[in-house]
This record gives sequence, C-alpha cells and structure tokens, in this order.
Amino acid sequence: MTHNTPLSPRPLHHLADGRRRLMTAAQLRAHGVSAAEAVEQCRPGGPWQQLLPNVVLLHPGPPTSDERLHAVLLYAARERPAGRAAGVPVQPGAEGSPDPAYAEAVITGLAALTLHGLCAAPPLPSLDAIDVLVPRTRRLRSTGCARIVRTAALPAAVQVTGVPVAPVARALADAVAGLTDAGVVRRLLTEAVRGGHCEPAAVVRELNRARLLGRPHVVDAVDSLVAEGRAIAEQRLYRMVREHGLPDPVWNVDLRLPGGPHLGGLDAYWPEQAVALELDTRAHRREDDALWSEYARKREHLERLGITVVHITPRKLRESMEHQAAVVRTALMAAKDREPAAYVVVLPR
Repeated sequence: MTHNTPLSPRPLHHLADGRRRLMTAAQLRAHGVSAAEAVEQCRPGGPWQQLLPNVVLLHPGPPTSDERLHAVLLYAARERPAGRAAGVPVQPGAEGSPDPAYAEAVITGLAALTLHGLCAAPPLPSLDAIDVLVPRTRRLRSTGCARIVRTAALPAAVQVTGVPVAPVARALADAVAGLTDAGVVRRLLTEAVRGGHCEPAAVVRELNRARLLGRPHVVDAVDSLVAEGRAIAEQRLYRMVREHGLPDPVWNVDLRLPGGPHLGGLDAYWPEQAVALELDTRAHRREDDALWSEYARKREHLERLGITVVHITPRKLRESMEHQAAVVRTALMAAKDREPAAYVVVLPR
C-alpha cells in the first residue's frame, strides 16, 4: 500500500453523519469516494452539493453560516500532499487549535468582525461573500461565497470557535476597503476602539498600509476614531491615579519658562516632584516621523531642565495599568534624590 492508497471505503451515507458535513475532493478520495462518484452524488436532486470548487457539502439543504465559513477556508487553504492530513473532518464551532486543513487561509473583513463580536458588523447569513486572506502568490479566484483577498504576509490569526480570523485592526482595514457608507465605517471603527478590541493607532496603521487614508469618508471616520481613543485613554489615566493611590497631578497643562518659550503640553504634571506624564496617542500616518521627532525634542528639553518625563501608550494603560502606576510612583519617589528642577510656569491647556 502506498501513501496514495485511499482508506477502506465506507458507505457514502456515513460521511454525512454527525458534524462531518464538508469535505474537499481530496478528502473524499481518501475515504474511497472517486471523482465520478462524487459528481454523481452532487447532481441536481442528489444528496450532496458542490458548494465551491473542490468543496462538497454532504447534505442537500442550504448551508449554515458555519458551513459557509468552513467551506471558504477549505477552498482557500493550500491543499496538502496526498496522505498528509487527508480526510481531516471539519468541525464547525470547535474550540482550540486551528484545523490543520486550513493552512494559509484566514477569514477577514466583515465576517471576521462579526466573529470578533462587533455589533456594527452584519450577521453572517446576510453576507453574500466571505473575505478570506491568502498569500498573494496563490492562484485562486473569487467564486461563489468566497472572496479572495491577497496579501504579502498573512497576519497572525486569532482562533474564534475554531476558525482562523484576522486581528480586528486588519479585519477593519479589509472591510473598509469595500465600504462606501461613511456611517457604517464610522460605527465599525468607533465600536472597535470603544469596545477595547484594538487601539486607534493599530487601526490607522492598517488603514495606511491599505492606502485607504486618501478616501474622504475614511479620513473623517479616522479623525473621530483618534478623538474617541484619546478620550478613552484619558479616562483610564484618571482611573489609574485614583485606583492606585497616586497623588493628584495637575491635568492637561502647558509648561513655559518664565518669560521664555513654550515647552510643550502635558497630560499630567506633578509640580513638587517635577514629573511629567504624556500619553502617546499618535495616529500612525505619514507625518508620524516628524511628530515623533517633535515629541523627542520636547522630552529632551524637559529632561535637561530636570523634569522627568513618563511616556505611556493607551495600549499599556489598557493591558498593564498596575505596572504603569508603578512606573509613575517610582519616578515620583526618585524626585527627592535628584537635583531641583528649573522653575517653570504651569498654565492650563
């Protein structure tokens, strides 16, 4: 027996038992079903149907949403050599590791956002097509309910009920690429940030990568997104100070040298300890390099004046608030061991 020899044939009705309701042509051959036999079973009125090229649905009724998802993945995945992972059953809804049959295929776009739980994304049954990411070197075409999205590098997939799904920021960019309704774009982006699914900077970075920031309705949504993200980060900053027992700073201030130049705006400042805190909520657009250089110059100037600058990102606040509070506390405690800072004027921003 060679590695190409099919497994012992079983009655065809056995294949449709339980949850094993989708198979590729290769998987059917591994179960002893010839191509001619599969074609016969898929004739109109027959017990099976060909849902996508080389993907057979092992019952005659309409596919469920899970079956459509897994059919798209089976169609888009790189087929393994005969004898390796052949006949792997599809188990919609299974938790844990990804199905090994889904190599080089990741659900993205609106379907991915729905799987991530975004209420602004449409329900799966309403989607005419499901977006699936594949390497750009693959020779596949969009067909039926499968819409192929090519990419230079597949993102690290998140497993959602056994389905490999693109991270929220990447799925948003792929969804926005096909949307023209400004209201829908705004709702999706806002919910993604407000719901804690991702940071604004990650979304803007993916939109920039996809060259979508030139579209007016996307730019308007991004401006709202950045403002939303900053408001959320500020609320977390207030909570960090309150819940972790830090002394109250003065909030949102500008620093100036007496009779001299403007030193820059700060989100929080502890005058007695000369400790400044700055939230980095930059949107990653083309002007980022210049903006980062401005941040760096401001920080260097303040530190030359003896002011300690603590730099915190919204992501750090969300994922490790306790650690960020410890960083600020350490900076405040270290103040008594430093030389006194230069006198600066603190003004409301």
